[in-house]
Amino acid sequence: MLNERRLEVLRAIVHDYVGTEEPVGSKALTERHSLGVSPATVRNDMAALEEEGFIAQPHTSAGRIPTDKGYRLFVDKLAGVKPMTAPERRAIQNFLDGAVDLDDVVGRTVRLLAQLTRQVAVVQYPSLTRSTVRHVELLSLAPARLMLVLITDTGRVEQRMIDCPAPFGETSLADLRARLNSRVAGRRFADVPQLVQDLPEAFEAEDRGTVATVLSTLLETLVEETEERLMIGGTANLTRFGHDFPLTIRPVLEALEEQVVLLKLLGEVQDSGMAVRIGHENAHEGLSSTSVVSVGYGSGSEAVAKLGVVGPTRMDYPGTMGAVRAVARYVGQILAES
Repeated sequence: MLNERRLEVLRAIVHDYVGTEEPVGSKALTERHSLGVSPATVRNDMAALEEEGFIAQPHTSAGRIPTDKGYRLFVDKLAGVKPMTAPERRAIQNFLDGAVDLDDVVGRTVRLLAQLTRQVAVVQYPSLTRSTVRHVELLSLAPARLMLVLITDTGRVEQRMIDCPAPFGETSLADLRARLNSRVAGRRFADVPQLVQDLPEAFEAEDRGTVATVLSTLLETLVEETEERLMIGGTANLTRFGHDFPLTIRPVLEALEEQVVLLKLLGEVQDSGMAVRIGHENAHEGLSSTSVVSVGYGSGSEAVAKLGVVGPTRMDYPGTMGAVRAVARYVGQILAES
């Protein structure tokens, strides 16, 4: 384990390299930071850090840069999450408060994250499997045609058309709507199949086929893959970091186009906890020169989806982690109030 002084030297190297984009030498470190030791001691500390794989010497430069291992230690041991200033927090709240529906919330969140961090922002739509039912609406469009509208606690709305096996009267429709909501409103999606399985038996024989069809459509809606939706923004920000990627940013762009890759990255966050995956910790080869900072968000203590940013490993980790956490908190508040 590194001693405290060498941790301090590593922190200074990361700070300077992120800020200047230039490899950091011992002379510059002693001039910019109050390390309390001689340049010779700093040189010895840097040699030890290099030997242990925390920093490396690019080309023949006299300076050193952090490695993935160095950034990892910086994040785990050294970096506090940088708090947002009061004006920044107000700006986040004001921007997100103007959203009119879930699509608008997700769209605004992506734009805001990309602007705050100057990275690529990724926001997952709230997962149906982690949501609860707020209301089920049934509307008659024709004697044997209905519309089912499912509204979740996260503000998500799913609509389905239903062709009934026989005409279904307004009285029966009102009865089904009331019985359905009394059983499922406020309940988790995972519990719904058990709660409605005997519902057809409460109706007259001629209506049971339609009730069964409505329930079948509802259950199909709950398990459909439509929840695996992402919105991405700020991809153009990568062009600012061209020299941070070996040869070209093309592999990064190709990885970002594969939603399965991004969902897998975001899916590794448990509940609302923050995860920082650095360089080669990202299993997808195209993202081996990037870091992914992600966190869960939700209307309560449990995360219903994830959001985060993707950028080069030379990243302001405390600032990025602070921005991602703050935005997730405000999005969660909006969902709770919606």
